[in-house]
Amino acid sequence: MNTSVTSDTTQDSPYVLREELSPGVVRLTMNRPQAFNSLSEKMLDALQEELSSIKVDPSVRVVILAGAGKAFCAGHDLKEMRASPSLNYYQELFTKCSQVMLTIQNMPQPVIARVQGIATAAGCQLVSMCDLAISTDQARFAVSGINYGLFCSTPSVGLSRNVNRKQAMEMLLTGDFIDAKTAQERGLINQAVPEGDLDNAVSVLCQKIIQKPAAAVAMGKGLFYEQLERGIESAYELAGQTMACNMMEESALEGFSAFIEKRKPNWN
Repeated sequence: MNTSVTSDTTQDSPYVLREELSPGVVRLTMNRPQAFNSLSEKMLDALQEELSSIKVDPSVRVVILAGAGKAFCAGHDLKEMRASPSLNYYQELFTKCSQVMLTIQNMPQPVIARVQGIATAAGCQLVSMCDLAISTDQARFAVSGINYGLFCSTPSVGLSRNVNRKQAMEMLLTGDFIDAKTAQERGLINQAVPEGDLDNAVSVLCQKIIQKPAAAVAMGKGLFYEQLERGIESAYELAGQTMACNMMEESALEGFSAFIEKRKPNWN
């Protein structure tokens, strides 16, 4: 297992830990457990640096996004935000956060959120923007900014693309927590498992993905999100173009040949 870190010279410990758990599988761990891995400016910078690096690394097939300690992520650093009360600062901060979220969606590798404890506000947004999410059965989720006078506008973008409108609005307007079972039922996460089974459940999902051809996974991920933002006719046009291009890939030709010849495909 190889480990690298993203840090700055003013901190003794890195903001993000990068570990290669197995060939093709990288875990990024937000490493501020004492602050519940809040998305401070430096945490966002560290995440952006690692995600941007992985995005162009074809050796990485799957990314796991985790949080150190008792919580996954408690959202933005409210003390840091309150210390800089200017419109320009807030605009820059939320732009920086949005860029991290969009990088997760736009990178070719699937990103899996590994969630324990709480995922609140921008932390819940982070879960919603990951392609897949598995949590412990004791995890809790909320977009709780309204409790402090701030509607979770940017978290609502990801949340509303996972959860239906009325359920999303209920969370946004009340700030109430939902448990892992409810989060799974509403589509915010894929699975809720006992804490001791969390890493194994994530690993099983990773291995299923890396057994599939990288080109098809990357092409499919890009298509999936782009077509969601289009009208139905445009979505079908884009999907048809993508499938045609996918069929010209060696991995698809091999997969079809294997099916016809009744054997396992050789994608190595």
